[in-house]
Amino acid sequence: MVNSKYNPNITSEELADHELSWFRGEIVLVDDIETFHSVLPRLYKADLLGFDTETKPNFTRGKRNKVSLIQLSTDDLAVLIRINKIGLPEELIRLLSDPSVTKAGVAIHDDIRFLKGVKKFSPDGFIELQNFVKEYGIESAGLKKMTAIVLGFRISKRQQVTDWESDQLTEAQQIYAATDAWVCHQIFRKLTNGSHFKDPQTPRGGLKRSGKSPLGDLEVEKK
Repeated sequence: MVNSKYNPNITSEELADHELSWFRGEIVLVDDIETFHSVLPRLYKADLLGFDTETKPNFTRGKRNKVSLIQLSTDDLAVLIRINKIGLPEELIRLLSDPSVTKAGVAIHDDIRFLKGVKKFSPDGFIELQNFVKEYGIESAGLKKMTAIVLGFRISKRQQVTDWESDQLTEAQQIYAATDAWVCHQIFRKLTNGSHFKDPQTPRGGLKRSGKSPLGDLEVEKK
């Protein structure tokens, strides 16, 4: 195990005391193949991508809907690919199978299994953060707690059970989805090489750190 400066766990009370933050970079929503082809070269320029998916909630026990959205994030770009609209393009399959591009995510086994149910492929280059953080003495497996322990802020999960197959995704949904992939990128980057870590406290895009968040959470400014 790497000599760790991180706490192994965080309580709900400690988590609630962390300031709320979210992704403030550029979001590209891909709901047609032309947009996908235009943004793909920007993803291939990255050596590391944060990875996540979203699925329309199914409240029937034991059943799960198909993956609706794939999120891939760099430091300052989040690409949200609506595979319920464009499917799984061959170029996306190649990216997900490319060992030279690291994809870091949480609980990726089920995500990959469902994607392979849509189109058979051999995923490569994936890092499961739930296992990876153990090398740094971190025992908490959930993304929300990992984020607080490693990055020092809290993320919202309010949009998680919204309709990801809606004809139009709201701004709050887009920021939520981008944030989940982005913090996976930031956690892996900070743990492996802190010199490449971009401070998420720095606002981008004109959004404030306190006040009303775009995710529907009211964050009170801390004195």
